[in-house]
Amino acid sequence: MLPTDPTFYLVGLTTIFIVSVGKGAFGGGLAILGVPLLSLVLPPLDAAIVVAPLVAFMDFFAFGSFGRSSWSKPDLVWLAPALLFGIALGYIFFVYVDPRVVAAGIGAITVIFALDWFLRGRKSEHKERPVSPVLALVAGTATGFTTFVAHAGGPPMSAYLLYRGLNKTVYAGTAVALFALGNVVKLVPYSALALAKPETLVQALVLAPVVPFGVWLGKYIHDRLDQARLFFWCYAILLLAAVKLLYDALRSFI
Repeated sequence: MLPTDPTFYLVGLTTIFIVSVGKGAFGGGLAILGVPLLSLVLPPLDAAIVVAPLVAFMDFFAFGSFGRSSWSKPDLVWLAPALLFGIALGYIFFVYVDPRVVAAGIGAITVIFALDWFLRGRKSEHKERPVSPVLALVAGTATGFTTFVAHAGGPPMSAYLLYRGLNKTVYAGTAVALFALGNVVKLVPYSALALAKPETLVQALVLAPVVPFGVWLGKYIHDRLDQARLFFWCYAILLLAAVKLLYDALRSFI
């Protein structure tokens, strides 16, 4: 079952390396690119199964870079339970209701949020705002929902943490903690799918060696980018991810 197509290794290793760099630099955000890029060399369902354990593997190394001291625990108190609720809600919608409408709405709102920052002159000051339980619950639920139905939990989570105005390391550390929880929970259904497609486990294993190097490089970049520039890239990635989420949701209607 070892892949023999060189294109698989070229696309797969490059994709996982890029996603790993995003994990180390920003706490996540580039995972939304994993499934679409791997779908160039794998069926979409196989690509999703391959990505699931690899992003969890990235979290293992990211924890070494962003420990508990970098977590915004007052935010996680509200975000984490809401994330679990959002994953359950995503399952219900996925089975019984069309989730594309909600995904499109989340994408549209996040695009507006990111564009507003750019149009206001890309303000570099990030004045920290107090924890908002209401916004945290909404963002956490939206993150859980979109990570289940579209593998795109980054936009709502990033929007809330950027709104909070946390410093760059607390922003990334909190994102790592929240994504790790979601990725572990998602491993349960994806493990069942992987057992039915054992070749996907082999494909994930052969791509895994680039993960620690990508996370290390991402943390290296994180430490050397000043806060204003790092948040510029955070907003840019947020906008890209939100546009893709919105595009995928709308395209599925056609």
